[in-house]
Amino acid sequence: MPKITIIGSGNIGLSLAKGLLAKAYCQAEDITLTRRNIKQMNSEAERGFKLSDNNREAILRADIIVLAVLPQQLNQVLEQINGAIIAEQQLVVSVISGVSCKDIRLQLGDDIQVVRAMPNTAIAIGQSMTCIASDHATDHHMAEVTRLFETVGAVVTINEDLMTSATALCACGIAFFLRSIRAASQGGVEIGFHAHDALKMAVQTAKGAADLLLQMQSHPESEIDKVTSPKGCTIAGLNEMEHNGFSSAFIKGIKLSAERAGGLYKD
Repeated sequence: MPKITIIGSGNIGLSLAKGLLAKAYCQAEDITLTRRNIKQMNSEAERGFKLSDNNREAILRADIIVLAVLPQQLNQVLEQINGAIIAEQQLVVSVISGVSCKDIRLQLGDDIQVVRAMPNTAIAIGQSMTCIASDHATDHHMAEVTRLFETVGAVVTINEDLMTSATALCACGIAFFLRSIRAASQGGVEIGFHAHDALKMAVQTAKGAADLLLQMQSHPESEIDKVTSPKGCTIAGLNEMEHNGFSSAFIKGIKLSAERAGGLYKD
């Protein structure tokens, strides 16, 4: 099993570690988590993860090094680990928004293998949508990163210039879809359901809609057509939402998130 060091134990870093453990990709003792204050990581220590507050030491025996810090923290981290990575033996995987493979290699060395990955927080339950890309990583390393993230969800390989778009659609997208479920549950309360019942109904309906598309391999509009009838209640509700800008607002939100993701590292 590969030894993995995850630098940055925030939401994505911890979600990745827990997801890999849940899917038996590796054992807890094969994963090292780094954080500036490891005293706040008692639950992770109890699970068996190795902990470190020294990034340079933490990567020495790692096969895969995952960079999962905030964009504004990256330069400091790269300075700490610069010169300690063995290009022929170690692979760097970055899940940092707005940071290209070239940005990382400029500081670590042009011979370092770097793959970008953009998962979302559903990785913790093995349901992430992860996009991966690289500008010059080997096929072997791309296959290894694909295998790593396939243990915790679905993987799509894309061109690197689309990674900020993937951030908006998949990583930020979790929040967008959760907000739409929340809105549906609030609508349920408006029409008479108790809050907990309305939320359960909205969540299962959303899950059913997603599974319907995945399993039937169909287009959303074809499934919508099956539940809309002339002068019916479904088309009335859909049209009201569209008149109030539902699709337009959703699309504009994704576009704005993509623009912001592209400028995070530069800021």
